[in-house]
Amino acid sequence: MSQENLATGETAPRTKPRVAVLFGGRSSEHAVSCVTAAGVLGAINKDKYEVIPIGIAKTGQWVLAGADTAQWSLSSTALPEVAPSPQTVTLAEIGGEHQLIVASPNEVPRELGTVDVVFPLLHGPFGEDGTIQGLLELSDTRYVGAGVLASAVGMDKHYMKVVFEAAGLQVGPYVAVTDRQWRKDPELVRKQVDRLGFPVFVKPARAGSSMGISKVDSLADLDAAIEEARKHDLKLVIEAGITGREIECAVLEGRGTDAPRTSMPGEISVAGGTHEFYDFNAKYVEDDAASLSCPADLPEEAIARVRELAAAAFDAVGAEGLSRVDFFYTPAGELIINEINTMPGFTPKSMYPQMWAASGLDYADLIDELIYLALNRKTGLR
Repeated sequence: MSQENLATGETAPRTKPRVAVLFGGRSSEHAVSCVTAAGVLGAINKDKYEVIPIGIAKTGQWVLAGADTAQWSLSSTALPEVAPSPQTVTLAEIGGEHQLIVASPNEVPRELGTVDVVFPLLHGPFGEDGTIQGLLELSDTRYVGAGVLASAVGMDKHYMKVVFEAAGLQVGPYVAVTDRQWRKDPELVRKQVDRLGFPVFVKPARAGSSMGISKVDSLADLDAAIEEARKHDLKLVIEAGITGREIECAVLEGRGTDAPRTSMPGEISVAGGTHEFYDFNAKYVEDDAASLSCPADLPEEAIARVRELAAAAFDAVGAEGLSRVDFFYTPAGELIINEINTMPGFTPKSMYPQMWAASGLDYADLIDELIYLALNRKTGLR
């Protein structure tokens, strides 16, 4: 098998699997995806893999991206962003192989060679929600992470809860609000939320990284929080506040027929006074706003239960590759599942890699394992 040299157009024998790292995207989490890519591009074993960075601009255009991690890192002055380009990259199946094609104005499209696996580092809608997974399925291309249905369920906080409840997992009280319900009868929505009791958390149903989320302490502040969330998604989930500690667990698909692997649970502590909850700034911007304790200071039986429930949640949605599962641990010792993230934050400082590092699997080896799982997973229905 041969490949085209990206700089000269010459061909050379290909000895390493080619990994297309896909990031950016159309969602409000575009910058978060770029930061994730900076981490992966800096840590992936380039002696083992040939890496092709592909950015997706906010317009939806695919472009060949630079491999300089500084370009995609978060700074105090600007958020990283994939810029549109006259050159457009597409992924196509040609002659039974998955080819990257570059098209430029007034030029003949050129092939950049085959792709063995795509590592989609996209967060939020149009990436984490099954859309990019569907595109990759159509081209019969292997990729890291969950498939179409699991990604869609994991993105939608409403249907996620429906699936968890059907699997026997305990979820907290909530109200799902569609666009039509809010526009037709907002007073009914207010009454439903009021019955939950305050505080509540108003969330876009299909967004992540705390985008558009507000903590609401009274009915008087509800409408403003709803309108803020609707800027990100016209479907909302409004959850009753739960008194408890925030516990997370990282899940990694097992090899072959092995069960999912789980890390030691971690606990997030958010700096008081500045942040009422784990918001965007606490996650990505302010280095000292949040900290992770792993393993969490829990009784041994609670640790075992967290890991058991995290694996059950992974299987409930049919996840593959990786997921982070979040719980509330109440003073009564209950474990209430909050959500699953099928493409969790994946920077070196993100909770998912940190929990695996604390459990004995470092960042570079974690990336390697995810690529291994993708390369050994069948394409098509599975």
